Amino acid sequence: MHIVDGVLSAPVLIGGSLLALAGIARGLHELDPESIPQVGLFSAVFFLASLIHVPVGLSSAHLMLTGLLGLLLGWAAFPAILVGLVLQAVFFGFGGVTVIGVTTLNLALPAVVMGVLGRHLLWRFGGSPRSLGVLSLGFLVGALSIGLSAGLVAIVLALSGSEYRVAATVVMIGQLPVMVVEGLITAAALRLILTVRPELVPVGLGTDALREQPQEA
Repeated sequence: MHIVDGVLSAPVLIGGSLLALAGIARGLHELDPESIPQVGLFSAVFFLASLIHVPVGLSSAHLMLTGLLGLLLGWAAFPAILVGLVLQAVFFGFGGVTVIGVTTLNLALPAVVMGVLGRHLLWRFGGSPRSLGVLSLGFLVGALSIGLSAGLVAIVLALSGSEYRVAATVVMIGQLPVMVVEGLITAAALRLILTVRPELVPVGLGTDALREQPQEA
């Protein structure tokens, strides 16, 4: 959901960038040396997943897997997404340079929110990778992260001028099929991670906690 330069107003750019900086600072503060390789790995996943994109008005539609990043990285999703966006802008010209802060906020904030909620519910579901609850949770985390990001993109466009309200509506509609695909991929990825590397899922769902859960046949 990249936004081109010259569209957003100065107050939106400044406000969004400051909020993004706060999220990045929080993410870096909570980032310990042992988790840096994991953050780098999922930053690369985000970078690769969103390389193929389809223009939608003043934004674009593409896979991002931000819900998965929020679930696994928490606040560290902010710096992970920032790195991916910078690389895309520098090497491929995706989106604008001045809007990187706002775009980081639009993508990372919903990822963190859905990640926090997802971790809590995952604990309540018991963490069994084959349970319908876990699969449904993965779908909702993936789909709603994209939906909320599309909503934020629509809001910053609408706040930048009434002439962008139609574009904001187009962005929201254009992300609907992406939400479904993101939900399915996130559900599948979550099931795989909980099966082979459950220690990657933090907050009470480490290896020991998950291995104690009964596995369904």
